[in-house]
Amino acid sequence: MANAFELGAAILGGLGALVGIRAGTEQPRYTVVERLGDLEVRHYGPRLAAEATVSGSATAARSAGFEAVAGYIFGANTAKSSIAMTAPVAQSAAGGSQTIAMTAPVTQTADGAGSWKVQFIMPARYTRATLPVPTSDKVSIVELPAQDYAVLRFSGSRSGPAVARRTGQLASALAGQGWKATGPPTAWFYDPPWTPSFLRRNEVAAPVALTISAGSTTPR
Repeated sequence: MANAFELGAAILGGLGALVGIRAGTEQPRYTVVERLGDLEVRHYGPRLAAEATVSGSATAARSAGFEAVAGYIFGANTAKSSIAMTAPVAQSAAGGSQTIAMTAPVTQTADGAGSWKVQFIMPARYTRATLPVPTSDKVSIVELPAQDYAVLRFSGSRSGPAVARRTGQLASALAGQGWKATGPPTAWFYDPPWTPSFLRRNEVAAPVALTISAGSTTPR
């Protein structure tokens, strides 16, 4: 039987979609600050996210977290009227509840031993005041501040070991580049499981701050 992550992605993407969530779906806006070989340093503005904290392996936690937060965007919230969709891939709940458009990527961050945060970034049109409140105590709305991220993009497997390996590559590639990681790494997933491995867009990212240029002793 498909797990919750697969079922949620199927609902969102449609059975005929090849690249799934990513096709026509709103993504957080960013600007590229610098390119460092295979890395991009991107600046993201403030964002809102629906977040669930779950325990288990990276893959199991992703499924459980997806299920919890998908419930929120499928209508487990306090709104009483429908809103316009910001992406064509979405589902409206019956009974007048508001359904929030899906955005990409789904994010996953380690939060202590065996614990993970799984987030959906909310569409940019919302503010804290206009975003519906979750009705489940498993989901919370968090404000993400403007931040620079060092990002490494990859395709293929997004298993726990694969993500860990790519995170190590990110750290190695960032060393000596004048940017310092300021927080834990995050994995970003843009596509559902049925997407062919070579077409998947996966990323690992770490929040960073500018220190000095490589080979320089003064701040940039």
